[in-house]
Amino acid sequence: MGSVIAILLFSVSLILCLLLNFSVVYALIVGYIIFITYGLIKGYDLKVLVKKSFEGILTVKNILLVFILIGMITALWRASGTIAFIVYMGSKLISPSIVILLTFLLCSILSLLIGTSLGTAATMGVICVAIGNAMGLNPYHLGGAVLSGIYFGDRCSPMSTSALLVTELTKTDLYKNIKLMFKTSIIPFIASCLFYLFLGLRTSVSAISIDATEIFKENYNLNTVVIIPAILIIILSLFKVNVKKTMLVSIVISFIIAVFFQKESVTSLINYCVYGFHHSNEKLNLMMKGGGILSMVKVGLIVAISSSYSGIFKETKMLIFIKKYLKKFSKKTSNYLTIFLSSIISGAIACNQSLGIILSYELCEELENKQNMAIILENTIVLLAALIPWNTAMVVPLKAIDIGLMSGLFAFYLYFLPLWNLFLGVIKETRKIIR
Repeated sequence: MGSVIAILLFSVSLILCLLLNFSVVYALIVGYIIFITYGLIKGYDLKVLVKKSFEGILTVKNILLVFILIGMITALWRASGTIAFIVYMGSKLISPSIVILLTFLLCSILSLLIGTSLGTAATMGVICVAIGNAMGLNPYHLGGAVLSGIYFGDRCSPMSTSALLVTELTKTDLYKNIKLMFKTSIIPFIASCLFYLFLGLRTSVSAISIDATEIFKENYNLNTVVIIPAILIIILSLFKVNVKKTMLVSIVISFIIAVFFQKESVTSLINYCVYGFHHSNEKLNLMMKGGGILSMVKVGLIVAISSSYSGIFKETKMLIFIKKYLKKFSKKTSNYLTIFLSSIISGAIACNQSLGIILSYELCEELENKQNMAIILENTIVLLAALIPWNTAMVVPLKAIDIGLMSGLFAFYLYFLPLWNLFLGVIKETRKIIR
């Protein structure tokens, strides 16, 4: 019972932070204190609990490194003219009515190639949003399309860390999982495309907003060379080069191009990498400012602190009571519905996708066989985590493209797929009961 009280207290702190518009970091710190206190009450040694929490943080060190690279690449693509060139050309060649649909499709393709939602948001997502903004499109429509697209590949790419994590937890075959993931996503993917096309056809664009791209021509050297950092991302991804190495190569090339083609000083570029890109031209600054390592600090803290919980949970075994309750609940309803609801809870408590996957599996592993469990996890927590406003799965991509949380309302794929498979799962289990 104490574990339930501890989780409820943490949930209250999260809700209070959201209501009072405080950073979620404060709630996570409170949560850390609550879970450590729970461990102490249960008789566990403080040193052991702290050690276990640091072990939890070490499990996400690669994610924290990716955050640093995202901050740098989003700043340097702005400084080098990479984004400006693509936006300038794209706004002249692409019809505004299909930009939202193209945003979803292009982000889906790149995320499938590189296997990372964060890397896709920081590259293709930033470009598509910049084009859409230049055309005066609704930023929340664009943000929703980016969120949907980046998690299409994050869910079913052979290089996706979430797909690999699920495979490792369930001891299943990665490529068999991918085949089943594609099979269960066909209808939701088509429905999402239709909805984004509908949004685009309903959008009206003013000529003035498109003319804003002329600002890029005035302030950048739009030589075709500046597109190389973006092309490298695609080429290296096709050759399955590690995403961190791919981003690092793009960062170095962007830096060189910014020096020789945009006449930026080395000092300025280092400043951009840390603090984000900014320009003296106010109109250009409104469209292009952003990025930088410091923009990732808050989300880095969210991931680090929330990941420390996993070590405490394992040491104190505080999830056992909840597992028993979920097992009883599944017998009265259905296994899929139980995993669906527990994944929402796990995503809310974990505050990041990786820990959410681990918690969901630990809570529900006894409900389904390994293969079914792998696909249900991919169809629930992997996507639903990105619809929770304080989860980094939602916060980080939206931070990279600089659009608000309301974008989640238009991330159609993220809830079409879980709901569609929930519907199919309930029908399947109902038929079993009737027989």
